[in-house]
Amino acid sequence: MKYRKKPVVIDAVQYKANEPASDWYSDSEAIRFDDGGCFIRTLEGDMRVSDGDWVIRGIKGEIYPCKPDIFEATYEAAA
Repeated sequence: MKYRKKPVVIDAVQYKANEPASDWYSDSEAIRFDDGGCFIRTLEGDMRVSDGDWVIRGIKGEIYPCKPDIFEATYEAAA
């Protein structure tokens, strides 16, 4: 059988190393900024967020990074 992902609306912001972080993710306990970078604590371990990556807050409040090409193939702007 084939399955389609249910449509959900998420919060997302594109990380820019030289710009201030968005309030909702800079205040998260899962995120730390050091060594000139941004790191997100996920169930899979700490993940480095690269310049241009998207930072997503999922439907249960989980925060995780997403590479730009995957984000573009998976998400579109909500109406």
